[in-house]
Amino acid sequence: MKIVIPAETRPGERRVAMMPSVVRKFTQLGYDVAVQSHAGDEAFANDDAFREAGASVFSEAELTDQLASAEVVASVRPLDYGRASRLGRGTAAISFLSPGQDLETIKALRDAGATGLSFDTLPRISRAQSMDALTSQALVAGYRAALVGADRLPSFFPLFMTAAGTIQPAKVLVLGAGVAGLQAMATAKRLGAKVSAYDVRPASADEVKSMGATFITLELEALEGSGGYAREMSEDRAARQRELLTPYIAESDVVITTAAVPGRQAPLLVTRDMVATMKPGSVVVDLASETGGNVEGSLPGEEVQVGAVTIWGAKDVASEMPVHASQLYAMNVAALSALLVKDEQVVVDLEDEILDGCAIVYNGEVRSEAAQQALQGGA
Repeated sequence: MKIVIPAETRPGERRVAMMPSVVRKFTQLGYDVAVQSHAGDEAFANDDAFREAGASVFSEAELTDQLASAEVVASVRPLDYGRASRLGRGTAAISFLSPGQDLETIKALRDAGATGLSFDTLPRISRAQSMDALTSQALVAGYRAALVGADRLPSFFPLFMTAAGTIQPAKVLVLGAGVAGLQAMATAKRLGAKVSAYDVRPASADEVKSMGATFITLELEALEGSGGYAREMSEDRAARQRELLTPYIAESDVVITTAAVPGRQAPLLVTRDMVATMKPGSVVVDLASETGGNVEGSLPGEEVQVGAVTIWGAKDVASEMPVHASQLYAMNVAALSALLVKDEQVVVDLEDEILDGCAIVYNGEVRSEAAQQALQGGA
């Protein structure tokens, strides 16, 4: 059995789907690991480190042959159309594959008779926790968000008691108590800030408190959704929520927004008028900027000024910490790849609910309803 790791091609992507420290997990499963030369450079994993770990390293010129001979191909971003079209029939391609957006890749997998397994649609069940790449990368993003807030804020995070007087701790508000939000809370707390948080799911209050943060309760209906996510809210409720949150935002030195609804545009939590109530020098970190933004006016990869307040729009946040982001992702790939091994062969068994859930394409058949609708709409 052979797993191939091509170099990432998307600009700004510094992660890699394999790390030398994880190669042994694949070889123990019976895989031969082949990594494209320089694929791990941005994550500080060079070719020699991969060779020493037991992987083979191939050149760009050999990529076509390597893809054609692979049973499994793993990448962070979906393979582009050209690479996906070179896969052999039945080859399993593992990546973050959006059923509603990555249509060119899905077409190529369909036409090649290949299989596309996506971490985006992995079932959120206990047995799949070790494979949950959305969670592992959200942890990285939440940690990074707190550091960005501390870096951009022109004042201290912790309490300081000095001979010259006392410096009060920064007030950090986190909106959204998923994995990214909880990690942002924990990191901000470790940095010495006074942390509070809000989530539309009241059940998340205990998790917020376990991070050392204060849970904000608003007089609004709960919005518990499936899979641990919040469900979409009506515009009336959203407007009322923004009204009730405004005083908390005005008191905060840093606001970190992390709210997302799978497959939909990020909900608008903070308007420009709300940002304008914050003190000069305050910072807003919008982790949902790439999916529409939780904060009005935020732009992916840019800093926007609203008066004297800075809005930092997230883009490729996990790639900003490529070493551990890649290590965690590679472990997720290893856990998912283990499900494919049966009698020393790669088998995508759709009787397994995990594989059934993440198989966007199976041997050339587009199985995702969202992908089918998107393809029909683009036809």
